[in-house]
Amino acid sequence: MKYLLVAGALALTAAVQAQQPSGLAAPKPGNEERAAAGPQFTAGGELIRPSDFREWMFVTSGLGMTYNQPTGAARTPNFTNVYVNPSSYRAFMKTGQWPDKTMFILEVRASTSEGSINKGGHFQQNLVVVEASVKDEARFPGKWAYFDFGRDMKPQVAALPRTERCYACHTDNGAVDNTFVQFYPTLLEVATKMGTVKPVSSAPAAH
Repeated sequence: MKYLLVAGALALTAAVQAQQPSGLAAPKPGNEERAAAGPQFTAGGELIRPSDFREWMFVTSGLGMTYNQPTGAARTPNFTNVYVNPSSYRAFMKTGQWPDKTMFILEVRASTSEGSINKGGHFQQNLVVVEASVKDEARFPGKWAYFDFGRDMKPQVAALPRTERCYACHTDNGAVDNTFVQFYPTLLEVATKMGTVKPVSSAPAAH
């Protein structure tokens, strides 16, 4: 019986292909294929901002986080949303490590507590900045580089200079391969199981 079903499916596929006009261009890659291809760069080495990053894997959100000692001054907390390209996420779930060509997007948004029917807590509001981190072992001396697309979400940007504090901060404090997996609860479980978590200092980070 199963062979009849397979034969029928093949026949249906052949019939559909026969009805399609010849000479058509191949379909453009979808979001999954673009994400699987890893980060894209211009001829001049600038990172191209992926337009579909909000369709990537969402790994965590923070509220009011800071890596410096609080000054005590009252401030409205920001939300931080973190996305990673799907193919790297799938690899991490199997190994607890980030493969080459991993790309993270950090989306920072303002928060508010007043609006509509809300009577407590905070919800996300306007965009503050979009940043990225990319692992490319052949392109960057320290394997990872960091980028700032700004509030206006520039279409492409060069890597931040290696003198920026984010490089040392990620190297010194990232729980897994320069990334803050310690703040990503579901990924931390995987990394702990795989034994890929490195000890990190509980002291304030430099960034």
